[in-house]
Amino acid sequence: MAAFVLLAVAGATAAAQEAAAPAGGGEGTEIKVTAKKYEFDPSVITVKKGDHVKLIITALDRDHGFKLEAFNINQKLKKGDPATIEFTADKAGTFPFQCSDFCGMGHRRMKGKLVVQEQ
Repeated sequence: MAAFVLLAVAGATAAAQEAAAPAGGGEGTEIKVTAKKYEFDPSVITVKKGDHVKLIITALDRDHGFKLEAFNINQKLKKGDPATIEFTADKAGTFPFQCSDFCGMGHRRMKGKLVVQEQ
């Protein structure tokens, strides 16, 4: 029984990864992200260079912010109101992002990274 559950979870994870990162260059990539004290989920977002990226970020517990300095993004996230952030991943590398709206004692830990892979 445990093996079946493990296989089902692994299959669902693989399907989710395929949906989040379509093959081919320059395609649209839509990724749903949640923000809550003190984490983004997922905390690592992987896309391909040239992808048009559409992040739909929902703050679950309070207002937060999303700052991705490498792409000049700093978006306020209102609690419960999904924010859509769109940009083209036009450079490869690993780029940090973080909460840009003070959200409490763990605010400085609330961060993640965008990984843009070469085609």
